[in-house]
Amino acid sequence: MIKFTLNDRRRQVDVEPEMPLLWVLRDMLNMTGTKYGCGIAQCGACTVHVDGEPMRSCVLPASAVAGKRVTTIEGLSRNGRMHPVQKAWIDLQVPQCGYCQSGQIMSVVALLEKTPKPTDEDIDQVLTNICRCGTYARIRQAIHTVAKQNGRSRAKSAKA
Repeated sequence: MIKFTLNDRRRQVDVEPEMPLLWVLRDMLNMTGTKYGCGIAQCGACTVHVDGEPMRSCVLPASAVAGKRVTTIEGLSRNGRMHPVQKAWIDLQVPQCGYCQSGQIMSVVALLEKTPKPTDEDIDQVLTNICRCGTYARIRQAIHTVAKQNGRSRAKSAKA
């Protein structure tokens, strides 16, 4: 049995320790927002957070998350409210086909948590997810939009 926390809920699964986390999430726990893309950790469609760090779940053995916190795209929304990155994705119509977007969003959330006001260079260095449709300009615009909103909300709370 592998025990871990998934989207703030304790879970346990009876799987082989080397089974990729992606298949545990999709096939065992019905978390289908995390996508299979390449199977070799190159494209990023399968990105989830493990203890807050973005990880490619297609090559991560289930045993590696024992006792840890895993967050999928389904776990970003809180109290019925979309995460600001999800909202920016919709407002700016970022996706084209949308297949890679859950992994893109998970990577962007992790980037913004570590670097609240990323430069284009920061984005280029950290965001290595592949989008076959080439929506990179809209992704970058969404990142900068959320960063500006974060700056405004921090300034408001500092004045209060």
